[in-house]
Order: sequence, then structure tokens, then C-alpha cells
Amino acid sequence: MTTVTPTTLPAARSHRPVPTRRISFEASLQNLPKHFAGEGDLIMSHLVASMSSVFPDGEDFFVRSVRHYRDQITDPELKEQVRGFIGQEAMHGREHRALNDRLDQLGYPAKRIERFTRWGLRTRERFLPPASNLASTAALEHYTATLAEVLLSDPEARREVGSPEVLELLLWHALEECEHKAVAFDVYRAVGGTERMRVVTMNVTTIGFIGGMTIQAVLSVLADRDTYRRGNLLRSLRRIPRSPFLRRWVWRRLRDYNRPDFHPDDHDTDALLEQWRTDLFGADGRLNDKLTGAA
Repeated sequence: MTTVTPTTLPAARSHRPVPTRRISFEASLQNLPKHFAGEGDLIMSHLVASMSSVFPDGEDFFVRSVRHYRDQITDPELKEQVRGFIGQEAMHGREHRALNDRLDQLGYPAKRIERFTRWGLRTRERFLPPASNLASTAALEHYTATLAEVLLSDPEARREVGSPEVLELLLWHALEECEHKAVAFDVYRAVGGTERMRVVTMNVTTIGFIGGMTIQAVLSVLADRDTYRRGNLLRSLRRIPRSPFLRRWVWRRLRDYNRPDFHPDDHDTDALLEQWRTDLFGADGRLNDKLTGAA
């Protein structure tokens, strides 16, 4: 098994800001309609709701997995990025809990999924070593960064999300996922994570993540009374093959993680980040009114 233990980040990966933006979407979510995605898209609404439901406790798991190794990081740039990673993920968890509270009011099983996710991750941590948890975090960060890139780069993906209230939250989340996409990976390598564990963990994660999300969404759809209203489900099913999130390049990007010399920065998103930092938080940024401070 190959162990990689760099002492410093390559120059191209250093000096990368990972800012913690204090922000709140709670007020804007209060008028969210039930089927918020697209033009009332049933399945997409449940898929987004299912994803949001696992985020709060998933983000907490990511923070614990990286924080466990924080004292072993000697590279000052990576230490600073870890600090930003922890701050960003904590804010993501808080704001998705606010969204999940509203989804729960609308009849989605968001809080039940939150509790199940919390139990599952705590059980995982009880039986698996910290290195495995960090490997899982790095793998899942590749998933979230890839989906974030789809959202930020494809107008059709943004139209598919629909509701401005949810879209704004997801755009902020996507921006920050791309900002810190390499942090957990770099920590894993810096503390001696093996290539074998990295790849095996990704393969197991792929089965669990896709399978789990599918099951959750299906059960959620089946529990929705609107599913059984004439034409609703069929119209939604017809949209699935055209989804930008299911394009071939997305799957290829996800599987690229298994390449022996892979690094998250192999897929350059710097121009995309600059565009969306300006759009969301520049002088006339659309989310500046939601900022409550910065760290």
C-alpha cells in the first residue's frame, strides 16, 4: 500500500482562501412552497429535500473527521484551510437545518432522515478508525464538489432547482464546496492515508450514497399524496433522463477519483469560483443582504 506524507502543499494549492461567511437564509425560507423545484417538479423536490436532510449531520461528521487530525498538520497554509473548512461546514449544517425545519412543516420526512443519518454516522465512528472516517469525508467531498460544479456551471441545473429561496442557499453552499473541495483530501494525504483505503472507501461510498439517496427519495415520493394525483408522477419521471446532474461527464468526473494520481484540483474551478464570488458576494452581490458577518 502506498502512503503519501507531504509536508507542504504544492504552490498551486496554497494561498487559497476558505472564508467562513456568517449568513442566514431562515427568513427567506418561510414562504417556500411544497413542490419548489422546477415548475412544481415532484421528484426533483423530493430529491433536493432528501439531500438537504442528510447535510446537517453529514457536515458535522466531516468536521469531526478533519478536526481529529488538525494537530498533526504542520503546513501553515493547510492549517488555515482546515480552519476555514470547519467554519464553512458548520454554517452549512446550520442553514440546512433551517431548510429542513421548513421542509418538515411542508410534510417532507426531513427530520426523520436527519435523526437516522445522525445515528448511522455515530455508529460508523464507533466501529471504524479515524482514518476511515477521513477517507469517507474526502470521498463525499468529491461528490458534493462535483454536484456543486454542475449547479454553478449549468443554467439548466439552476432552473431545475427552481425556487429562488432554495437556489440561493444551494448556490452559496456550492460555492463553498468548491472553495474547500481539496481540504479533506489534502489532510488525508498529509497524515499518511493510503491509496488503497482511499479508493476502496470511494467505491463503498458510491454504493451507499447513490443507493441511500435513491431509497430516501422514493420513500418520500411514495408518502406524498400529490404523487397520486393524475399526471404528476409521470410528468416528473419524464424529466429525469434530461437532468444535467445525470450527464455522462458527471459520472466520469465522479469515477476519476479512483485514478492513482488523482487530486481534486485536477479539475480547475478557479474561474467559476471567481465568477460566483463576485455574483453572490461582490460589491453588488445578490446574497450580501443575508450576510450577518464573516470570520
